Amino acid sequence: MKHKRVNIRLLEVFVSVVRHQGYSGAQQDLNLTTSAISNYMSELEEHVGFILCRRGRSGFMLTEKGQKYLQYVETFLEEYDQLEKASLALDGNEVGAFNLAILDATVMDKTLNLPEILRAFHDEFPSTQLNLLIRSPHELVQGVLDERFDAAIGTFPSKVSNLIDIPLYKEQHWLYCSHQHPLFNEHLPSIEEVKKFGVVSRSYWKSADLRKRGFGYSTATVDTMEAQLALILSGRYVGYLPENYAELYMQQNLLKPITPSEFGFQAPFSLVFKRGRARELPIKKLRELAKEHAQKSYRNA
Repeated sequence: MKHKRVNIRLLEVFVSVVRHQGYSGAQQDLNLTTSAISNYMSELEEHVGFILCRRGRSGFMLTEKGQKYLQYVETFLEEYDQLEKASLALDGNEVGAFNLAILDATVMDKTLNLPEILRAFHDEFPSTQLNLLIRSPHELVQGVLDERFDAAIGTFPSKVSNLIDIPLYKEQHWLYCSHQHPLFNEHLPSIEEVKKFGVVSRSYWKSADLRKRGFGYSTATVDTMEAQLALILSGRYVGYLPENYAELYMQQNLLKPITPSEFGFQAPFSLVFKRGRARELPIKKLRELAKEHAQKSYRNA
């Protein structure tokens, strides 16, 4: 009797569940609900004919057969990826372009460590021309949707149904003023005192976004962090900047955060790519690298 071949997606789900020691941990990695993961695991166990893992109060644990099966699966998936890569090279598709778009002021973010990600990506795909572009959040989303960008890294205000969103980390922002601003020498000025001064907003922020950050209106608008920094350094405005971006200027005593207990927020950063492209090798590798470096930064924090 001919045995039906297993769906590779089931194997990928199995490996992810083992890696994260359960369904809940694998949710983010797979972008699936726990019920969907449970269905995949049940289908795989029905296919192989034995129990792969056990879950309960004592935690997650592979069965003896599950441990042996995992070794076969990991070997198979590794060889399958090599086959895909070899096929691309033979077809000439590996020698192409990969367009990665990012939000500005991301390059020096130590949590993401973008230079290290780019180095590892190049080493994996040395024949691929990597194009790195800087765009606003709206442009990132639209570019991925119409496939001008293969993937994007940034902060996105809302979920988009046709995109896979892989959470990476949260970027800390504080409200800053420059050494030429009247608040620079004030120790923990009050909310009312801070609101007397002009604030810089971002062109992609809505009125509600500005209100959530403590201000009813802005007196200047920018679409890049560099422009925001220039206005803040002028001494005539206060504005929000990523902590990592402002660090150098703080060391030079050119910037100072204003009343951090009242004015600060965290921007969730994600990797996004179009639904249906998750199995493409460059996107799989970028996803792996981005998650690896973000998690490494949290462990070292």
